[in-house]
Amino acid sequence: MTQFSSLGLIEPLLRAVREQGYETATPIQAQGIPVVLAGRDVLAAAQTGTGKTAGFTLPMLQRLAGGPRATNRVVRALVLTPTRELAAQVHESVEIYGQHLPLKSAVIFGGVSINPQMMRLRGGVDILVATPGRLLDLHSQRAVDLSQVEIFVLDEADRMLDMGFIHDIRRILKLLPQKRQNLLFSATFSDEMRALTKTVLTDPVGIEVAPRNTAAEAVKQTVYLVDKSSKVDILSYLITNGKWEQVLVFTRTKHGANKLTELLERDGITAAAIHGNKSQGARTRALADFKAGEVRVLVATDIAARGIDIDQLPHVVNFELPNVPEDYVHRIGRTGRAGASGEAISLVGPEERAYLRDIEKLLKKKLPVEPVPYFEPGSNRPMVALDDMPRTRQEPRRTGAPQNRAGKSQGGQARNAQGRPAQNNGQRSNSRSAEGARGQSGNRAASGNQDNRGNQANSQRRSDGAARPSQPQRNGNPNRPAGGDGSAPLRRRVVRSGS
Repeated sequence: MTQFSSLGLIEPLLRAVREQGYETATPIQAQGIPVVLAGRDVLAAAQTGTGKTAGFTLPMLQRLAGGPRATNRVVRALVLTPTRELAAQVHESVEIYGQHLPLKSAVIFGGVSINPQMMRLRGGVDILVATPGRLLDLHSQRAVDLSQVEIFVLDEADRMLDMGFIHDIRRILKLLPQKRQNLLFSATFSDEMRALTKTVLTDPVGIEVAPRNTAAEAVKQTVYLVDKSSKVDILSYLITNGKWEQVLVFTRTKHGANKLTELLERDGITAAAIHGNKSQGARTRALADFKAGEVRVLVATDIAARGIDIDQLPHVVNFELPNVPEDYVHRIGRTGRAGASGEAISLVGPEERAYLRDIEKLLKKKLPVEPVPYFEPGSNRPMVALDDMPRTRQEPRRTGAPQNRAGKSQGGQARNAQGRPAQNNGQRSNSRSAEGARGQSGNRAASGNQDNRGNQANSQRRSDGAARPSQPQRNGNPNRPAGGDGSAPLRRRVVRSGS
């Protein structure tokens, strides 16, 4: 075990660390801090929740403490993060560990007014934590000067350097001086990302305290094979029956997060959603309420969840598996942090089996599959506790009576488009006779034939429509039994995650 006091940190930093209750450094901190203090570029990989932020924050603060203060829009150290939440978390760490040093710091991100951020940067800052988009906006307005950056940090580098961020990163790199120290810290690194970092780093020291793309050992991982339409009921039951008081749930889309939040609220479970379409104020309130225990379930997308750091978070649920295997490591890394234990549950539908195989290939192990806990062994019926739950979904109102193959309503009598009884066979025969006699009839006969033809056409359309093959129900049969693969049957409603 490595003590912080043996890593060469100055007394103000050691005092701040002690005030937070820390004495022993994690492996990533023990290996990374001396290298950063030596001024080397670093490419570091460690499991989520092992202290990466302190691993670069502490030595960065020490290196900046010995230099001249920043003035006139100048930034001395730049930390880029993919999300607002992660930016706020990193800046909080900078303030905590640097509280005994005469250094100025700031955090900037989108979703809030830009004017206060411009005012904050006017006098210069020693450390700036930023998201790429807002940083470029401020630079375009000449509110920030990046030409004197001494230390450049990419946090969550795998996400920052993927194709969604690479263009902004390249624009920012052109604004930085050639001579600088570069630090890349992340929980996961694909081979493609490692190749791309060669354009950013100079002779880096590689630090890998655990096998690449692995999940924390303290996290118990469980897979339930279920029907997509049963997921909401299963999640509600797990939360209610298990008396879970703090659960982080991941969806793949923003629409899916909103929809799931609504359905959980209907089941009497307090929930809030956090994703990119939410205002920064709403995201901050949701996260604060979740940390304070006022919200039981926080439903998040992958990007918005980067930077969510909650002590002793016991449960993480993958309502939908990510289509990028590395995101699974980030997701379940929200629990089991700093040596604590945690549980990660994945609800895997038939259409997600390929994603599950990709995740297992990345982790180089099979994830344990268990039967859905609320279904009675040997029975297709759920336990009574779920049957007693109120059914809150309203069936859509039908505009007309459903037709059978003979063109009749369920009541047994054929009806036309106006809902009136259609003519019987005898009436249709009379209609044909009247049609044959057209020419000898007067206006009244012609008018009668026109009415009969209308009714006959309506009846024919009914018959034609009923003759078409019936469309399969999109949601499946709600009473079908469990499949042979152990999937749970449909119970109440469908949650569509959207595109």
